[in-house]
Amino acid sequence: MSDSSTQGIKTVLHPVSDLAAAKEVYAALLGIQPQADSSYYVGFDVEGQHIGLVPTGGPQDMTSPVAYWHVPDIEAKLAEVTAAGAAVKEAAHDVGGGRLVATVTDPDGNVLGLLQDP
Repeated sequence: MSDSSTQGIKTVLHPVSDLAAAKEVYAALLGIQPQADSSYYVGFDVEGQHIGLVPTGGPQDMTSPVAYWHVPDIEAKLAEVTAAGAAVKEAAHDVGGGRLVATVTDPDGNVLGLLQDP
């Protein structure tokens, strides 16, 4: 049986309408410059947290921030939360370097992210 515990929320993605303006605000808030800086994603790593800025909500069409729970086995956790009543919004898929992400919605429609590092 796989380990389906969580390792906590370590990643939060924020949809932004103006990436350049948001980057300045988050850099001032966090006190650092971004470690990832492209036209499709800006990411800050600070104190064990990853804060990401996604222009226009990205391919996931995010309309509000999404917190990602880090898990050792994303498929096991997806099975567990869907059995408990969550609905899969975005199936697990590789976003680069073997990192897998997925999203589900709780019974009230809140979006919950799952993330598995390689």
